[in-house]
Amino acid sequence: MTPARTKRLTLISLIFAAFAAAVALLLYAMQNDLNHYYSLQSVAEKAVPLEQPGIRVGGMVEEHSLTREGDSLTVRFRITDFQHPPLAVTYTGILPDLFREKQGVIARGTLGADGVFRADEILAKHDENYMPPEVQADMQRSGYQHQSQQK
Repeated sequence: MTPARTKRLTLISLIFAAFAAAVALLLYAMQNDLNHYYSLQSVAEKAVPLEQPGIRVGGMVEEHSLTREGDSLTVRFRITDFQHPPLAVTYTGILPDLFREKQGVIARGTLGADGVFRADEILAKHDENYMPPEVQADMQRSGYQHQSQQK
């Protein structure tokens, strides 16, 4: 092999190695930013990783489950898919204007070992006929029909 060819092959190998390292670092960094959606069935089957931040769960806010802690911004409520046991959710912050009982929500946060979901963010529907697609699919599997589907 000639010295020029060896030099070129070394350069190409270094470029490839640097590119592979950059892709690996990018994927590693993005791993923590992924938001994984889990149904309440997955929660009931204990298929949801405990204490992992950034997971999402969704369902309907159970009627008469919303409680507030005194004058603080902490609220507790349960979400249900009407088929599996409801999931207790705790959230500290300002709730969306459209948040209310018997409406679909998605909560992003961490499922604790005690079975309580500690939400960092609450997403509520944006009009009376909308339901988040993940929640709508869970509701259809459980046999529940939303008002917008009943005609």
